[in-house]
Parts: sequence; C-alpha cells; structure tokens
Amino acid sequence: MIEPGNVLLSIKNVGKYYVTRAGFRRKDRVRAVDGVSLDVERGEVHAIVGESGSGKSTLARMIVGLEEPDLGNIFYETVDLPEARRNRKERLRFSREVQMVFQNPYSSLNPRKSIRSTLSKPFRVHNQNYTKDTLRDLLVKVDLKPASAYLDKFPHELSGGQRQRVAVGRAIVRKPKVFLFDEPLSNLDAKLRVQMRVELKKLHERLQTTIIYVTHDQVEAMTMGDRIVVMKDGLKQQVGAPLELYFHPANKFVAGFIGSPAMNFVEGNFLSEQGGLFFQAEGFKLKIPEEKAAKLKSYKEKRVIFGMRPADLPEAPCSVPGETIDVVVEVMEPLGNEVFLDVKAGDQSLIARADPSTKAKPHAKLCLKPNPENMNFFDIRDERALL
Repeated sequence: MIEPGNVLLSIKNVGKYYVTRAGFRRKDRVRAVDGVSLDVERGEVHAIVGESGSGKSTLARMIVGLEEPDLGNIFYETVDLPEARRNRKERLRFSREVQMVFQNPYSSLNPRKSIRSTLSKPFRVHNQNYTKDTLRDLLVKVDLKPASAYLDKFPHELSGGQRQRVAVGRAIVRKPKVFLFDEPLSNLDAKLRVQMRVELKKLHERLQTTIIYVTHDQVEAMTMGDRIVVMKDGLKQQVGAPLELYFHPANKFVAGFIGSPAMNFVEGNFLSEQGGLFFQAEGFKLKIPEEKAAKLKSYKEKRVIFGMRPADLPEAPCSVPGETIDVVVEVMEPLGNEVFLDVKAGDQSLIARADPSTKAKPHAKLCLKPNPENMNFFDIRDERALL
C-alpha cells in the first residue's frame, strides 16, 4: 500500500520481459521495460517519450491492464493494480476510471456504427440514462460543432482528426479520472497534429483530469507535458519539467533527443592554459567559464563530449582564440523567422541558428560565439552529464 495524497498513479520498479525462441533462461529474455519508477500526480499531463522500441507503449499497456508486469508494483490511489484486477469489482472500477485512447481511432470506433451509436454504447452497457442532448454535449466538448451534423455520420465520413475527437468523446462518457493517450496524433498530418495538440490541451483545461501521454515526438512531449519521462531501451533516462530536460539533461541521450534541431556534440579534451581551463577539439578551442571550470577540474586532461544547442551558437565578430569558433558555412536552411546554418569547424560539423537578416553565405567564413551559460559536457564512458 502507499499513503494517499496528491499522487494518483505510482509505478514502483516495474519490469516487463519477453522470452526469445532461444529458451527460458534469464539471458534469453528481451527487456521491454526494466526497473522503471515514477509518480503521476492528480491533474497533471505526464508525457512518456522515447524512440520506437524504448518501452513507452509497453509501460502504458501495463498501467491500463493490457499487460501484466513481471516485477514491481503499480498503485492506483492506494490500490495495488495487479492484485486488484483479480477482484471483479475493483477491475470494473479501474476500467471505468482509466480510459485509453489508441493511436488508431478505429480501435474504439466500429466502422459499421454511426457516431450516435458509438457514443451511446457506454451508456447502454452500464444502464445509464442519456438523451440526444447528452450526446450533443459530448461532441461539443471535443470541439465537433455543430454536433447535430455529426451524430448520424459514420467513421469513414470523418477526417482523421474528427475520428480521433470522437474516440476521445467516447472515453469521456465514463467521466474517467485518467486518460491514457497512446501516440494519438501519429497518423495525422503535420498541420492537423498541431491543431489537435491545442484541442487536447483545451480539453485538459476543461475536464481537469490526469493525462498520461505516450509519444515518440519530443515536440509533442514538450508542448503537452507538465512533466516528461524520457525512455531508452526499456530504461528511464530522466524525469522532469520540459525546460529542466532542455537546459539540464541528465545524459547525452536526453540532450540529443530533447530539442530540435538536436544538440551539437564534439569530442575533445580539457586543458589547463593561462591560468584557466579550456576545451580543445579538432578545429577549435574554447575557454570554460570559471564557475563551470571549478566543477570540471577533476576531468582535466581527460577526454569528454562537449554539447551545444544551435540556438546557443549565434554569429559574432571574430575575437581572441577561446571565445569564438571559426567556421565555414556549407548549407543554409531558411525557415522564415530563423535560418539554420550547417557549418564546418575544421573537420567538425555543427548546426547554428541565425537571424533571418544574417549576411552569411554558403562557403563563406564566419565566427560563432557559444553561450557560456549553456555549455554542456558529458562523460565519454557512460555519457552522463558532468554539470
């Protein structure tokens, strides 16, 4: 049991393993999720993000009961879920209070049933009264207006975004305490994904429910989540608020996964020169600010990984060595309000973000001045952050 409080879902050291054809020995098992722990608080949007195969969907399926964990516990309020699901009453309560919206809306929409029939089915199953106005209100809540124009349509007559809204409306019927979205926007085009992200945030504001949002898209995670858990190979890499992960990544994977374009990484060494600490890479040398140098002095003469986001590599007048990086522009990518520059510093490839008014030209030389406040360094062995 756990103590009641603001935590609605508590996941403790959960693991899920699949056996390969080779046999049933421990070494033959494939790790889907391994020792993940996290707490989801009431009313928050908790995003789970990672690449394909990271274990995020398996974790979501264990939460909702579609998979049973091989180890660890999942608590809903104060109830141990795997244990509670053996009790029919508790199983029904959980299925009502936690609703899953799948990647493909057809998972919850019958193509041969009208929207009216789809929305009314949960009422009929649970012997609850409903009226035409009740169904209209559901469609209004998910921003399908005028509602009367949709009730008698079939799923194939709706756009992808409209079908996903109906699937959410169907989940709302039971007034759940938790929505679990498993990559709900991945089948939509880019413009519709942005629109649906806004609609889901509005829905959260109206309903004030808890949302667990599973996605492979770090932009969706950053814009949707109050907190984000980043996963890789079944392991939790870091949990935190979006800006915490962006500015203070726990390791190189999180640093490269969060943010677009990805962070630049360069291998090199720390050197002590002229009473200060410098990072020396092939193609450039940078002086480390004193407050950072004090924390990095134990890595002097050791090989490390330097990380810098494109936004922290602005153009600047060339100055003394150690303050700027001399580069040659290879490719320019204008995006309207910003321009990304693919540049070379010696043999090192970097991406920098420039203002639309930049005078940079392909094959031209220029200087970049890294923002000393946002320098990142990682251990070359285990890739953990050093600052």
